[in-house]
Amino acid sequence: MTDFFGESWEALLRFNKLDSFDKLWQLEAEWFEEPNQRRGGWSGVSRIVLLRPEGGEVGLFLKRQENHFCGSFFHPIRGKLTFEREFKKIRDFQRYQIPALEPVFFGKKIVNGKHRAILMTKELEGFKPLSDPDYAPHGALFSSRAKRKLLFSTLAEVMRKMHAHNIQHNCFYLKHIFVKEQEDGLLDVRIIDLEKARWHPLKSKVIQRDLNTLNRHAIDWSLTDRMRFLLIYTQEQKLSAHSKVIWRNIAERVNRKRSRKEKQAKR
Repeated sequence: MTDFFGESWEALLRFNKLDSFDKLWQLEAEWFEEPNQRRGGWSGVSRIVLLRPEGGEVGLFLKRQENHFCGSFFHPIRGKLTFEREFKKIRDFQRYQIPALEPVFFGKKIVNGKHRAILMTKELEGFKPLSDPDYAPHGALFSSRAKRKLLFSTLAEVMRKMHAHNIQHNCFYLKHIFVKEQEDGLLDVRIIDLEKARWHPLKSKVIQRDLNTLNRHAIDWSLTDRMRFLLIYTQEQKLSAHSKVIWRNIAERVNRKRSRKEKQAKR
């Protein structure tokens, strides 16, 4: 695979003298997250800032890894480089016009028998994850019914588009859903952490899995808000027989999780 440069990004990388795999690999940058050691390899993330020729700067996330693989149907023994898998999923989301990260660079290389990969994406400037306190109940961006309805409508639209292509995110946690309030009052939602996303032939399984995951981690959402979100997602005035099955599954899981938390708090 030849190195990938996102549209209009190669010139900016060249201006900053970072327009090749080797230059990016050798760049000294502080870790944004401590490197993850796994199966004899490692994977780490740095935040860097590039200067623009016309002035100003732009933030990017530089992800580098060596011998860091994940399981794959087509590569069952060694697996596939996790950043290569994530990059391909980002490109899939672009092709289907599902809002996600903007890829700046991707490349992979074997050096002395070691498999290396680099994935660089544009920083989501001004965005906050749904796990941020502002999106907690009574938070600044979740405090009114109107704000919650706007958030639910925007997120549901993105989920429907993802599920229309039978794409299952698999880790649909609040921390992987980034939101930005725009000047016109509308919301921009981006989905991140796509390395475990996959196509599944059964759309019903795709929907159930992602809705269950979202609700399991949105523990502070009220049951009323969960019901409203499901109605918005299904585009129904009242739940159909099929949607009621989904709702019972969600409610049972939420209640079990709350019961476990209450038992742990009493110990």
